[in-house]
Amino acid sequence: MSVQVIEKEGKPEWAVIPHGVYQQLVEDSEMLQDIQGYDEAKQALERGETLIPAEITFQIIDGKNPIQVWRQYLEISSQQLAETAGISETELLQIESDSYFGTTEVLAAIANALNLSLDDIITEDVNLGSGMHPKQEGVRSDERRTLKTANS
Repeated sequence: MSVQVIEKEGKPEWAVIPHGVYQQLVEDSEMLQDIQGYDEAKQALERGETLIPAEITFQIIDGKNPIQVWRQYLEISSQQLAETAGISETELLQIESDSYFGTTEVLAAIANALNLSLDDIITEDVNLGSGMHPKQEGVRSDERRTLKTANS
């Protein structure tokens, strides 16, 4: 392989290589990353961890509600999930439509009913504990609609 070394102040600064060699290095690097990812996933499975399917990840990244995505993936009806979580189906559907986020207790009950952790069903923009959607910021508290949960 022919490599041209460019020096700066007597020290190697750059290495110029043929484009074909560069492409092979990129491919090898990508292959190594894939192998490492596979090894990490395999080790996680051996430890008993559950991996998130790509179809779930892509839907959540695309902005779909994580609870709804998981519920549909697990083929659970909204009525079944609401009953198992101890909330009304109306409240669940409001949470799934992002018009209401639910309290920490409600979200924990939903996560438990889905056999997931709370981290699996919430996104970064959730204000846990308040049940408020970020779009409600700046709305006076007397203007907010109060939703009664099954637990209150």
